[in-house]
Amino acid sequence: MATFDPFAHLSEDLFRTKIAFVALLNFPLSTLDERTKDGPKWSRQRWAETRLAGRFSRRVPSEVSQHIAAVDAENDLYISQYNVWMHHVVAADGARRFPSGQRLISHWNLRDELKANYADAEHGLEKQRTIVKLMERIVTQTIPAVVIDNPRVDYDPFANTVKVAPADSVEADAPAGRAEADPTPEADVRYERLLAAFESRRRADRYAPTAPTAIRRAFDEGRELPEARVKALFEAVLTSPRVKEVAALIAKRLGRPLEPQDLWYDGFKSRASIPEAQLDALTKKKYPTAAAFAADMPNILTGLGFTPERARFLADRIEVDASRGAGHAMPALRRQDKPRLRTRVGKDGMDYKGYNIAVHELGHNVEQVFSLYEVDHTLLAGVPNNAFTEALAFVFQTRDLALLGLDTNDAEAEKMRVLSAFWSAWEIGGVALVDTAVWHWMYDHPDATPAELRDATVRIAREIWNEHYADVLGAKDSPLLAVYSHMIAYPLYLPNYPLGHLIAFQIEEQIEESGDLGQEFERMAKYGSVTPDLWMQHATGAPVSAEPLLRAVSKALE
Repeated sequence: MATFDPFAHLSEDLFRTKIAFVALLNFPLSTLDERTKDGPKWSRQRWAETRLAGRFSRRVPSEVSQHIAAVDAENDLYISQYNVWMHHVVAADGARRFPSGQRLISHWNLRDELKANYADAEHGLEKQRTIVKLMERIVTQTIPAVVIDNPRVDYDPFANTVKVAPADSVEADAPAGRAEADPTPEADVRYERLLAAFESRRRADRYAPTAPTAIRRAFDEGRELPEARVKALFEAVLTSPRVKEVAALIAKRLGRPLEPQDLWYDGFKSRASIPEAQLDALTKKKYPTAAAFAADMPNILTGLGFTPERARFLADRIEVDASRGAGHAMPALRRQDKPRLRTRVGKDGMDYKGYNIAVHELGHNVEQVFSLYEVDHTLLAGVPNNAFTEALAFVFQTRDLALLGLDTNDAEAEKMRVLSAFWSAWEIGGVALVDTAVWHWMYDHPDATPAELRDATVRIAREIWNEHYADVLGAKDSPLLAVYSHMIAYPLYLPNYPLGHLIAFQIEEQIEESGDLGQEFERMAKYGSVTPDLWMQHATGAPVSAEPLLRAVSKALE
């Protein structure tokens, strides 16, 4: 079912029946430069007309669109099934540091488990180093294929060796798997899937004369921000002298020099001091099922600052499902339909990782309701680009502990929020640069093999790591920046996250000044799909910028 794209034939049918030509004759196409320069003077009606014409800016044959959908579905399935049973990831002496039954999807849950281990004073550092080595094996494709989603073997990622797991260590609910000590690596499947995504999108290039590469379409059309400007925003954070100052503060808090895993340092957040097991027990009791989370949405939303009336309006328009993957927010496209919130819910309830993701996805869903149901022209439904919906989701996610009654609102907490936002933007900025650079490499080498793409990806990740991270995190040549699963399942999506952090910070400043999260969130979200800077001018009075975050982190460090 996932390979079926109901829109694959729609565009072609609209052209064949001449409807598309009628639209283009009446509402001419605009360029990004025109929308950026003249858009602030346009009426809302003119913006709606512009978005209507924009739907017909290219005529991609239905078989090309369907092929892209099929490849994306296969890639998403590959990622959704890429789990590791952590009880069977062992140290060189065979010691087990992770709990039985812990099944983590790459990269999301592996990263979140790494973060959670800052609260484990006894074995946390050892577990973090193990996860880092496991991530490196995934990127370099040296992980044995038999290890993936298989609790019937034990794996030492440092020595890269496999042993058959003792029968009494295999989980009762273990899926079918091979109990063989087979060290054969995964055979570059990760890069086969990435090449398939690239090749599927190349088929559309010839039909997009104004944006003839997937990269151009992602930036100029998808984000409506030129790649050079987006890269400059990221590098403003990556090259900031404040990075080393924040790193020094983290090292002081940890009592040791920084290491590669501290790319995901989570100690500025209140949850870093709370053991993961305590958080899991709390969320599993509160949300034993997806239905329990759905039933509690009105309380969650009022806790965030929405009035009871608006909280009920929102909750009535959002459906909650258990997810096979990490989590997702699926928007509705008609006002009669409902956005869907998806997150992992185990047989014993929703653990903290699932809850944290659920709160993030709820932010997406609330934006999706407002930007569809409350926008003045349905042709303007949505937000400027995915970075904006990520930013609005971050606004919810940063308050997840407060919703559990575990957070405080004081000056120290605000300072920690700023430092956390800065460190997160620094971390994901390099990841986004890797993602984009790999796509440039594929366009420069369109006939590359999976092995050649693997080597190039590892090289690019190491080069960007050495330029921006090695001096801070105390190690050279790490490929960690290429571990994000989005590179495979969501091509060219990763730049939305650092952009989202910058945008979220500007939004948070406005919310803090107003003092009314619910009212401000709704006012911003229902402005609709205009250009990024115009949306931000409406929301905060300034265009998209890294300066508010950089100013705030300087103040926090003082």
